[in-house]
Amino acid sequence: MTLPVSTPDIASAADPRWAAVSAPHGTAALRFTHWLDAEPREYEGAPGLWRGEDGRVVGAGLPGETAEVALSAGEHLDIGPLRLKAINRGGAPALRVFDPETPGRTSLRGILSFPQDDAWAIPGVFHAAAEGQSIVIESVDGYEREEPAVGTISLDVGGERVELTVWGDLDDELEAVIADGTSNVDAYRFRFLPIEVPAADGSVTVDFNRAYLPPCAFSDHYVCPLPPLNNRLTARVEAGERIADRA
Repeated sequence: MTLPVSTPDIASAADPRWAAVSAPHGTAALRFTHWLDAEPREYEGAPGLWRGEDGRVVGAGLPGETAEVALSAGEHLDIGPLRLKAINRGGAPALRVFDPETPGRTSLRGILSFPQDDAWAIPGVFHAAAEGQSIVIESVDGYEREEPAVGTISLDVGGERVELTVWGDLDDELEAVIADGTSNVDAYRFRFLPIEVPAADGSVTVDFNRAYLPPCAFSDHYVCPLPPLNNRLTARVEAGERIADRA
């Protein structure tokens, strides 16, 4: 077994990945996700009263705001050190509270990764899904959504023939969610894996060194997608990011 190491360039303030995770309002700063209904209420960690309206997040009685504030998905409002951000999942609005002082951020020291190993760049073949085919994607909180299917990639991983279900944009980049023999042992329970667009003949290289931790590895208040059953590999994939390193 290859021992995992802390990769200095990942845990560097100058590295975009580390900066995105560790910034005051970065990935690790999420303290709460509150799902809203039409009734204005107080929610833990968020000043004012909040409700959902027409898919938006609406706040009233906010410090420094004389009128109601309506945030569409992706928009945010900064109040003091807090960042209040709106999301929408299947028509259900939610308020996210990013707090630089949340323990999930202040305890974070870095990201542990397996050593780079070119042997984990494995050739495969992409098979496009049939027109009109769909897949069901389940999130960590049990929510399921149906998405148009993109296809699968056939490849050999640790002597095991697998068919990775992928989604994304064939004009940009594909992505898989994977678990493997290191999950819940030496690594987080699942990881995200970006994959380059296949060539015209379907050939594609799946580089497991690019596997990275999902937002759920840094805060329990994200609702990440889980790996489909056929993306749960028995082989140990000792490549890519492994786990959050905490004090």
